[in-house]
Amino acid sequence: MSAAERVVAYIPTGAGRDNLGVASGSDGRDRLAASLPENVELVDAPRDDVRFAVPAYGVEIDMEALPALEVVQLLSAGVEWFLDRVPEGVTLCNARGARDRAMAEWVIAALLADLKQVRPFAEAQAARRWKRLDIYDLSDVRVAVLGHGASGRDLETLLKPFGTEVRGIARRARPAEGVVAMEDAPDVLGWATAVVNLLPLTPDTKRVVDATMLSHMADGALYINLGRGATTDTYALIEELRRGRLRAILDVVDPEPLPPDHPLWDAPGLMLSPHVAGDTPGSDRAAWRLVADQLGRFARGEPLVNVITGGY
Repeated sequence: MSAAERVVAYIPTGAGRDNLGVASGSDGRDRLAASLPENVELVDAPRDDVRFAVPAYGVEIDMEALPALEVVQLLSAGVEWFLDRVPEGVTLCNARGARDRAMAEWVIAALLADLKQVRPFAEAQAARRWKRLDIYDLSDVRVAVLGHGASGRDLETLLKPFGTEVRGIARRARPAEGVVAMEDAPDVLGWATAVVNLLPLTPDTKRVVDATMLSHMADGALYINLGRGATTDTYALIEELRRGRLRAILDVVDPEPLPPDHPLWDAPGLMLSPHVAGDTPGSDRAAWRLVADQLGRFARGEPLVNVITGGY
């Protein structure tokens, strides 16, 4: 093959190159790299002939050392952490779809933890108190999904057997799916007993969940955020929590990581997890399967999927 036909793919050390795909081998591991076109070469150090790169969050990549770069494929659905580093003319793709199921399951776990009073019961146990509290079912919840896309559809599918009502809010209305546009969010927010934020972080969504939007939520509602922390005005949320009007379960916060002296730690009615909702073995496998698929598409000259335009 000619040099022009060769596709050199750079996956830096620490980004998980050894995990390029997990399928149904006899030992539970089957390298999808073996199914890549023969003209794909994987490298773990920058080279001037690299055309395809797979960065990972927290692993530094020197973009200036990749003058032939054509495609950046992320392992995350969120792109804000890398968007301003993509050179002009380079195509950026995300891992949309790979982590949807894991995130949907995390939301269900969060809803159940709230409905079944998991934290108060754990606190009572720690204090050796036999304390009865009212608990509820998923059929008692009305969920509004803010940023209703692929992850929202997965969540709605998982909640359907429980009889949970779900309504969506997105950039554009989709009447056939019962999804309204952002400008019509207040009515849906007031209807919901739980609001799930799945918004990506873009200039349009930064702190879009502000004091005004929070005020549209019903008294006693639960706010769940696993999209991006900076889509929410942290101090406006703290004020609502301190008033006791809302409760919250957050997998993402602003800033991250949360400093030890930040007032969010002590806010009442709040549970936190450290941005892990989509980071499961299953979602990692799906992300690497996507990498293998994208590499195959690129090497064969086929259109890529999950191409980012306008920050989405």
